[in-house]
Amino acid sequence: METEKIMETVRMVSEEKLDLRTITMGISLLDCIDSDSDRACQKIYDKITKKAKDLVRVGEEIETEFGIPVANKRITVTPISLIAAASGDHDYVKYALALDRAAKTVGVDFIGGYSALVQKGYQNGDKTLIKSLPEALTQTDLVCASVNVGSTRTGINMDAVKEMGEVVKKASELDYMNNAKMVIFCNAVEDNPFMAGGFHGVGESDVVINCGVSGPGVVKAALEKVKGESMDVVAETIKKTAFKVTRMGQLVGTTAAKRLGAKFGIVDLSLAPTAAIGDSIAEILEEIGLSSVGAHGTTAALAMLNDAVKKGGIMACSHVGGLSGAFIPVSEDAGMIKAVNAGYLNVSKLEAMTAVCSVGLDMIAVPGDIEASTISGMIADEAAIGMINAKTTAVRVIPVPGKKVGDTVEFGGLLGYAPIMDVSHASSAAMISRGGTIPAPVHSFKN
Repeated sequence: METEKIMETVRMVSEEKLDLRTITMGISLLDCIDSDSDRACQKIYDKITKKAKDLVRVGEEIETEFGIPVANKRITVTPISLIAAASGDHDYVKYALALDRAAKTVGVDFIGGYSALVQKGYQNGDKTLIKSLPEALTQTDLVCASVNVGSTRTGINMDAVKEMGEVVKKASELDYMNNAKMVIFCNAVEDNPFMAGGFHGVGESDVVINCGVSGPGVVKAALEKVKGESMDVVAETIKKTAFKVTRMGQLVGTTAAKRLGAKFGIVDLSLAPTAAIGDSIAEILEEIGLSSVGAHGTTAALAMLNDAVKKGGIMACSHVGGLSGAFIPVSEDAGMIKAVNAGYLNVSKLEAMTAVCSVGLDMIAVPGDIEASTISGMIADEAAIGMINAKTTAVRVIPVPGKKVGDTVEFGGLLGYAPIMDVSHASSAAMISRGGTIPAPVHSFKN
């Protein structure tokens, strides 16, 4: 039986594209706060390079010892709007540069946490950070940013929604790839190891290791063995597969934490696809019985997939967290791209799917001439889905200057490529310009 289990894991890695998508070290920067921004940035650099100096080496050791690919090594930090506010500076780009320099020194792939939490209102640090986002992302290579504009408990900050539409538009004009490094959230979580939305929450330990596991190909391969069976069998098969994958993530995460002298945080079992054939959420949905993702029934199949993944993960590990479920980024999923090109999948259908999956409208390329208010409308819609359903939702939409519907844009690496998708041409400008707050739903009051 042991030999069989070993061979099963080998097959998952070699044939079914199982990987550990990321080992992410979360680092608190609360002890780096200083009224002198130069001193604060030096403290930030020093702490990150000290705590994460062995992160890449340990990740590579685990890859070799366990034979499990670790795609990325990443860092998350305390939202910089909280750290930089003490300085009184009117521009936080130097903080982004300090993060970028530290990330390059330790050799990680990304660093997340150039972030602000404004779900109920702005503080001075939030305003300064959000204003600096386009320039900060343009001047850095590895820094990722996020802004939380709503929650089930507080409602939606429509002033922030309006401003973030304008920020996305401006960032794309400087470099459209900026928006691949920025996410706008509702109900953001504090232990997300995935980028671009990861940050280290203020309720977390000083240093923590979180793992993100990915195995769409493994789930698809398991479903190929139950063709024609009932949906009960399909759900049970997904659950059992998620259990195995989560156990692998827990083993890697606890091993990494021990070697790095950090606390083990969570395993995020988010089925995160890549543009490679066979590593696709869309192909899982099609294996369930859809001729193409986007067909009627897609949302129901995705809901079952997401739920079964969570059930399997919780059975396997008491420390499942992050987002855990199924991601549906367009550019990172060959099956999604195929469905868009065939005309089966559009933004409206994707929005419906976000009501039952892990995140939201992710890595969607749109024409460069899109109005900022239209982007804000997309953000507001996703935030409303998250707020009402008490789940995390997000928008990572990428306007590409000079591109029109039907064109293609290359992002490279894990981000893949994407067709330019059409959006509604009806205006939401008057609504967005109202600002204010959309109040929290009645079920938010649970005390």
